[in-house]
Amino acid sequence: MVLSRYSFTSLSKKDLLKLCQRPKIDFSAIFKTVEPILEEVKKNGDAAIKKYTEQFDGVQLNSVLLEVPEISSIKLKPEVKNAFDVAYANIKRFHVAQRPLNLAIETMPGIICSRETRPIERVGLYVPGGTAVLPSSTLMLGIPAQIAGCKEVIMATPPQKDGSIHAEVLYCAALCGIKKILRAGGAQAVAALAFGTKSVPKVDKILGPGNQYVTAAKMLLQNSEAMISIDMPAGPSEVLVIADSTSRPNFIAADLLSQAEHGSDSQVILVALPGFDLFELDKELSKQLNELPRKKFALDALRKSHIIQVENEEQAMQFSNLYAPEHLIIQTENPERLIPLVEKAGSVFLGPWTPESLGDYASGTNHTLPTYGYARMYSGVSLLSFINFITFQKANRDGLKNLGPHVEIMAEVEGLQAHKNAVSIRLKEIR
Repeated sequence: MVLSRYSFTSLSKKDLLKLCQRPKIDFSAIFKTVEPILEEVKKNGDAAIKKYTEQFDGVQLNSVLLEVPEISSIKLKPEVKNAFDVAYANIKRFHVAQRPLNLAIETMPGIICSRETRPIERVGLYVPGGTAVLPSSTLMLGIPAQIAGCKEVIMATPPQKDGSIHAEVLYCAALCGIKKILRAGGAQAVAALAFGTKSVPKVDKILGPGNQYVTAAKMLLQNSEAMISIDMPAGPSEVLVIADSTSRPNFIAADLLSQAEHGSDSQVILVALPGFDLFELDKELSKQLNELPRKKFALDALRKSHIIQVENEEQAMQFSNLYAPEHLIIQTENPERLIPLVEKAGSVFLGPWTPESLGDYASGTNHTLPTYGYARMYSGVSLLSFINFITFQKANRDGLKNLGPHVEIMAEVEGLQAHKNAVSIRLKEIR
């Protein structure tokens, strides 16, 4: 299995940027497909959800919402429950530590400015379920919503062929205190969360990964009368791995394939420093690929992927920052040395004993991350994704005397007389 190879030093800036391009997504065509779905859900609500769930998933629903059962009634093997319990504890511990402190500061004598947090009241959590079941995404979204104290949390996920939801997903939902699940996926589920239906409460923000149609729906709805926000626009999963002479080819192959198996539109990039054994990597890729149940997805992704050969760590990080990967694995002799050079990445994995799979499931960091180059301007989901910041200010008489005359001048400059008057009338009272 040979990936396309390129030499960093022989490429122009234009060539490098071209290699940073992801597999093309024709959003204009996808928008045309998604827009009628959004409109029909807005108009016909539950009936439209049932229609599209039968059309796309082959499932006939009697009701669109499912009540999450008591956790004690969910049947799973003890070792499976324990694995999710460990993940829940680690993710919760890391996200609880993200609680921002309220602050108050006297900006000048008599003027106090402060900031406090409040949870976003109503949130919708989208958990994919197309080609793979993802209870881990339930934890990644449900735990910070639970910590933030969001009053209404609705989860959407595609049902199985019999209309049920996987027991693992139900277990994780129960751990997170989620009470209701919308049994639908795709654009129709996102539309239901955004507009609300007879059964589905309208939310204020929608978070969670999804395919191209889910992403398109989120992007369209955040700019519509639905009045919602989203966590981020995102594309298919991706990883960039930096390897040097100390890196084990079998580890690197496994890390590349762990992302390639997500789907045919995924992309994996290897940045190879001098001394890394590319011949052995080819052998490992072929060997491990042939053992994968999702070989077809991984092979399709590898055909859209490549290797960049660099001369030093500075070049490696230069390309990584140009690419802005969702996942960045630094598997070099001294990975901590490169931390200050990381400028654009969703989540970073350091050293040979930190496979990306740890972050995907249970280390504690969140796996809902910006892809498709959006790591240049978006952060991954965190506790802050479920929180609003509200600022306060209070002036006493001395504060208004100190600051008011400056505000009068600024309002005069901008020609806003009523703004000036709101200050002047109070200053006259003080005088």
